[in-house]
Amino acid sequence: MDSSIFLAKFWGWYLLIFFFILSVNPKRIKQVFDDLYDQKFLIITAFIAIVVGLLNIIFHNICEPSYKLIITLIGWTSLFIGLALFSFPKKTVSFLALTNIKLVQVIYTLLFFLGIYLLNTAYGIVLM
Repeated sequence: MDSSIFLAKFWGWYLLIFFFILSVNPKRIKQVFDDLYDQKFLIITAFIAIVVGLLNIIFHNICEPSYKLIITLIGWTSLFIGLALFSFPKKTVSFLALTNIKLVQVIYTLLFFLGIYLLNTAYGIVLM
């Protein structure tokens, strides 16, 4: 299987699952933001984001105007957020604390549509 298709399926399913969990339990959003003040949680989260971002970039750093660019941007975003949380934890957490719940809901709704697009591309459900 092509790595682009594999990552499109992975990120598509991940974004869909993420959307449904936050839709069913919206209090989880506030809990994640509150947990970022816990240093142990912050370090583990930053470490996981860095590892996921690096793996995504190493295996898939393709910058052509298609779904492949979206997969690459997800990897770079994960890497940069992880590095920011690990290197500048207080500044990053205070920046993230400025976002309100409604903005996060808009963002994860957009990520839901991005997940649908990636899954459609991977499985070819609706031909474009």
